[in-house]
Amino acid sequence: MSQKRSIFEEVGDSAPKDAAKAVGVIDQGHKGARGGIRLWLMVLFALVVVMIVVGGLTRLTDSGLSITEWRPVTGALPPMNEADWQSEFDKYKQIDQWQIENQWMTLADFKSIYWWEWGHRQLGRVIGLVWALGFFGFLAARKIPTGWTGRLVLIGALGGVQGAVGWWMVASGVTSGEGMTSVASYRLATHLGLAFVILGFIGWYILLLGRSERDLMQARRGKEDKLFSMSTGLMHMAFVQILLGALVAGIDAGRSYTDWPMMGGQLFPPDAFSISPGWKNFFENPGLVQFVHRIWGYLFVIFAVIVWRRGQGSANGRTKFALNTVFAAVVLQIVIGVVTVIYAAPVQIAIVHQVMAVLVWVLILKARFLSHYPIATSIREG
Repeated sequence: MSQKRSIFEEVGDSAPKDAAKAVGVIDQGHKGARGGIRLWLMVLFALVVVMIVVGGLTRLTDSGLSITEWRPVTGALPPMNEADWQSEFDKYKQIDQWQIENQWMTLADFKSIYWWEWGHRQLGRVIGLVWALGFFGFLAARKIPTGWTGRLVLIGALGGVQGAVGWWMVASGVTSGEGMTSVASYRLATHLGLAFVILGFIGWYILLLGRSERDLMQARRGKEDKLFSMSTGLMHMAFVQILLGALVAGIDAGRSYTDWPMMGGQLFPPDAFSISPGWKNFFENPGLVQFVHRIWGYLFVIFAVIVWRRGQGSANGRTKFALNTVFAAVVLQIVIGVVTVIYAAPVQIAIVHQVMAVLVWVLILKARFLSHYPIATSIREG
């Protein structure tokens, strides 16, 4: 039973005991290894970024069809002797890519593309293993904070789906007698798009775990609704542009027209609807696919300017700075995109363009997070 106290009575040694009951009430229901889980997610984040880069190089080197079977377990081991290598090469010789484009290849040439695809798949296995070890380890130790189990399961489930989508993509090009020399571009776009979705979820969770539940609840009161909705729209536009870029890469459309800002000396590419039925041109006509990618890029930049201008009115310095970095990255990405087109998408420049897409995506994600959970700026900082 509480005792009466004078309003002038100073807080003595007994105060901390009572105060301890009140402090951290919000966080008591969210105990867990937040720091450890955040570190684990950062490792996963880095691995997914590397996976996207290796996947891009696998596509740019036309290595994706070198392994013609999906063996999730036994495929972890590469060919161990010359007989095994010859067996893999013989399987590759049965598909259209070799029969139409690569009959010049020797076994040594085949090995060079095989290692790219094997490394890409092996990295996928490593990511799955890191997720499983981390998740089940934290689960067994009962260190997962309240409300986070489903989120962490979602990452693993999406990773499993991504593996199946990867084979679904490769299977579209492992054909004989159908004239397919590469994977279907829309399947490639699905595969890359899902990779960015996974990266987005992991990145968002890392940002959430970087601050306490108490801090997040307080920060949400200062949410900049308009800026949050605009940055969300910018994120969606970036995602569409990433998918369009995958369509361009899937049919090597980046090498079809190498002049800019015109295309073949025209505003609109010639023979843009030469394929029948007409809808196929949006996936298979190099000129039209590159044109759509360019136009959406222009719209994306315009909206990025609008969001950036809106961000200049933010009272939160870190949110404003985050949007400044987004704008700078978008401008740099456009420049790299133009250079990629002019030089007919060489591997070195094209992969930089893809890496920049990852950077733009992550920076938009952070700016969106800060508009939702702003960090108050002190008078001195201001």
